[in-house]
Amino acid sequence: MSLFKARDWWSTVLGEKEEFDQGCLCLADVDNSGNGQDKIIVGSFMGYLRIFNPHPVKMGDGAQPEDLLLEVHLREPILQVEVGKFVSGTEMLHLAVLHSRKLCVYAVSGTLGNVEHGNQYQITLMYEHHLQRTACSMTYGPFGGVKVVQRRCHVTKQFVNTMCLDQDYLLQLSSWLLKTKFPYNEICRDLICIQSVDGMLMVFEQESFAFGRFLPGSLLPGPLVYSPRTDSFITVSSCRQVESYKYQVLAFATDADKRQETEQQKLGSGKRLIVDWTLNIGEQALDICIVSFSPSASSLFVLGERNLFCLKDNGQIRFMKKLDCSPSCFLPYCSVSEGTVNTLIGNHSSMLQIYQDVTLKWATQLPHVPVAVRVGSLHDLKGVVVTLSDEGHLQCSYLGTDPSLFQAPVIESRELNYDELDVEMKELQKFIKDFKSQGVWPTTEKEDDLEVSVTVSPNFDSVSQATDVELGTDLVPSITVKVMLQNRVVLQKAKLSIYVQPPLVLTCDQFTFEFMEPEMTSTVSFSVYLRRSYTPSELEGNAIVSYTRPTDRNPDGIPRVIQCRFRLPLKLVCLPDQPSKTASHKLTIDTNKSPVSLLSLFPGFANQTEDDQVNVLGFRFLGGSHVTLLASKTSQRYRIQSEQFEDLWLITNELILRLQEHFEKQGTKDFTCSFSGSLPLQEYFELIDQHFELRINGEKLEELLAERAVQFRAIQRRLLTRFKDKTPAPLQHLDTLLDGTYKQVIALADTVEENQDNLLQSFARLKSATHLVILLIGLWQKLSAEQIAILEAAFLPLQEDTQELAAAHRSQSRTKRRRPWNRPARRNCSPTTASCARSRPRLKFQPSKEFSNSRRRSLWLPGGCSSRGGTDRTPAPVSGPPRCLSGSRFPVTQRGDGAECHRHVS
Repeated sequence: MSLFKARDWWSTVLGEKEEFDQGCLCLADVDNSGNGQDKIIVGSFMGYLRIFNPHPVKMGDGAQPEDLLLEVHLREPILQVEVGKFVSGTEMLHLAVLHSRKLCVYAVSGTLGNVEHGNQYQITLMYEHHLQRTACSMTYGPFGGVKVVQRRCHVTKQFVNTMCLDQDYLLQLSSWLLKTKFPYNEICRDLICIQSVDGMLMVFEQESFAFGRFLPGSLLPGPLVYSPRTDSFITVSSCRQVESYKYQVLAFATDADKRQETEQQKLGSGKRLIVDWTLNIGEQALDICIVSFSPSASSLFVLGERNLFCLKDNGQIRFMKKLDCSPSCFLPYCSVSEGTVNTLIGNHSSMLQIYQDVTLKWATQLPHVPVAVRVGSLHDLKGVVVTLSDEGHLQCSYLGTDPSLFQAPVIESRELNYDELDVEMKELQKFIKDFKSQGVWPTTEKEDDLEVSVTVSPNFDSVSQATDVELGTDLVPSITVKVMLQNRVVLQKAKLSIYVQPPLVLTCDQFTFEFMEPEMTSTVSFSVYLRRSYTPSELEGNAIVSYTRPTDRNPDGIPRVIQCRFRLPLKLVCLPDQPSKTASHKLTIDTNKSPVSLLSLFPGFANQTEDDQVNVLGFRFLGGSHVTLLASKTSQRYRIQSEQFEDLWLITNELILRLQEHFEKQGTKDFTCSFSGSLPLQEYFELIDQHFELRINGEKLEELLAERAVQFRAIQRRLLTRFKDKTPAPLQHLDTLLDGTYKQVIALADTVEENQDNLLQSFARLKSATHLVILLIGLWQKLSAEQIAILEAAFLPLQEDTQELAAAHRSQSRTKRRRPWNRPARRNCSPTTASCARSRPRLKFQPSKEFSNSRRRSLWLPGGCSSRGGTDRTPAPVSGPPRCLSGSRFPVTQRGDGAECHRHVS
């Protein structure tokens, strides 16, 4: 550890949970202000580009708002940022930003404001190149020194063109031309070379692509740098060798896109890519840099995993230094002593070491591990060291001599008197006891602002409220649920939302209240019934109330949420039926108590017999499936069997809940259930495969529907052209093709709708099977309620299965956002109104309005498709209770009426 710490001049932390690397930091006068002051340019892997101009009031100040000149989100990871003369026809500096599949060049400009904080900066895209290969890094410079000489002197342009074969001669010639007072036009420019992940070098001559070459034997990309003096590209290959390639050799080598020899290459037009020189350093390189002492000499620095190498232009080693710590970054720069080079090396011990050649001159402690280090001139302070960590800690510091010493204070040593300590302890205990007896501490909790209670009617509605059901000839019952709200204080904007699992639906699912006075009571009621012909995955519902409570400091109110959970009866979705002796799927639940009469557990599902003992019951869901429940007369076992694996869930869960309630009423506390059979994983995996196949089919159908929609629009445009033509022309059966395409679009839309219905049913079956598997695992391993909750959070989805949920993990989503058919449109009701209109959306075709009005250019497509081939995007409904803004679930409290209440205060 160093005795001295880096003197903090200015520092800040960039973003939250962003990542950075050595190419994400750059210092330059990017806005071309001309005052010689550098700006700090930082790009992150999250796609944020930031430009800083620090102006600390005093040493060590953090970042002020006016220090950030520009912050823009480019929506793609930023691999590297560089500043140079990248635009033709101008010598202004421009910013090059490298993404994984794109290279963008921006112009940074500022507009002066009328006040101190009024300066505004913006970036303008000059040009961009879309890359065919994934980029890794880039370098820039005046590639091909001959081209620069050709442009510098117009008098000898023809002469230079005739002598472009000897590069050494041209270097001498260009030096002579600079000293000679010929009229010339100095135009400098920087070209960009991008290295891809698969070892290809792509050269861009500013706005145009020049060529691409594969490096021979490239396996993994290494650091890349350009040497202007030798006009070479230098890199470190995966063979742990430093390799140098001449630019002219790269330019005349075989094209990277032509792997095989062509006839033209056989004639001698293409050349083989040959390395200029190599040097084996025996370790991987972290970074590479070139420093020029003079126009006639330069040095190549290579930072390895354990050593620092300094090489000459021809690849010979000048010196080598073995490092004590694992390095993370480095920066060589010219020293004040002639013929020496200073090197800043940051390591993973959070230290910054300064070497002069191989001699350690200074070591300073940093507050973070640097991944990039630069030196620049900021705010009239030259030689500021700028470091950046991988977590976004950006610091500008300088090397000081104030030591950071800490001297531990002398501890007063005295012997302990245990008798005095006992007396002091007794006095404190007596004081605490007297304080408690005074009743100062509160003994009761503060009452809630709002109480919510839910009551489910034990009987069906005399007149069923079920409408628009799809259950065939079965009479669908409905049941009434009442919700009572009682406020303690004045509340504003109280909104009640009810949620149940599909295909259960509500006659009204939203209510609004205004509690203008305390101690008010409001009651609302609604009916629940089964709409579709499959079984819901749960019989639980949720009543959620969101409201705002005004305070003295916040008259608008503080938002709060309270939730109450209720359970619907089994008879709402199930009817008694004759037991079945055979079934494809069977489960056996073991208990530690004698079997209980199924008549007492399931009243209303069996007729009372003479011996008052019923050991078998039959259930039939309204969708048509059958389940049989058997209780053993001799052993302590219960068997559930059915033809469908997922239908076992509701009856099994209901049996365990009713057994627990039965023994709790008798005062038995040691009742347990267990499962000793094998887990039905094969049946579970089959449901997963069916669900996956439906998803794949849905994607294929929607892609086909999009293709037919594009075809339909193309035929429409051709017909419109024929109809607008003054000279009538034959339709050439375009009307027949239009009619056929229209029929295909309608048929595909119906197929997509049918597949979506099947997907919703498959999702409900898969969710029921997941519930059952988690229940069996809990009984098998005797898991606690907390452990079962972890399994449910990991395996059970929080939303309904729609195409939008499947497309959320893909970068391009072309799915159609529609409301599932099993759920009605959102209906808002007042407390006094319970009737709401319901609608079932269908895919319809609306013909183009251009057939009737040629002035309008909008095209209407089947299902609301837009002219770009997209779809209408409406929010997908959410199943179950909504989550809090923080993402956490509501805490659970058991109410006296059997409903579970959840409360969350945001």
